[in-house]
Amino acid sequence: MGDDSLAGRSRRLLDEAKYLTLATVSTDGRPWSAVLQYAWLAEPLRFLFGSAIQARHSRHIATRPRVSGSLFVAGGDLLAVDGAQFSGSCVELSAEEVHDYHATFYDAVLPDARDRAEWTLPPQALLEPAEHRLYLVEVDQWWLVDTSTWTEDRIDRRVQVPLSELAEM
Repeated sequence: MGDDSLAGRSRRLLDEAKYLTLATVSTDGRPWSAVLQYAWLAEPLRFLFGSAIQARHSRHIATRPRVSGSLFVAGGDLLAVDGAQFSGSCVELSAEEVHDYHATFYDAVLPDARDRAEWTLPPQALLEPAEHRLYLVEVDQWWLVDTSTWTEDRIDRRVQVPLSELAEM
């Protein structure tokens, strides 16, 4: 599997997982989760994703920006599965930030140049009054599946990874 350090495993997950699950909560306490394509940024760890402003998770973020989520990769065998969970705050990007992060987001979610040419929304289509936006999650806590003891006792645990360890990715 390569680098089995917490930072190495985190890097592998961030690079190989194609989707993350984002959990939000409505103002009346109703939970929701959405599966989203993402791009990630380091130092500090952040996620970019695009969504329609009328999507349930987008409406939740507008009133309650605290989010959590997960991502995982699965190999052919049980021990090749790895995953992470996170918590953080999410915001809709400003016009300036949309221009700053536009290429980063689309290069990550559409790595094929032909697909990118066909499916990339122009920056103007991600700004008011358009129906789509780019969002940024600033991660404040990060956990990995604790693979050190599962083979011994089959108890599914998590190990919190200090964000300072991820700065080395």
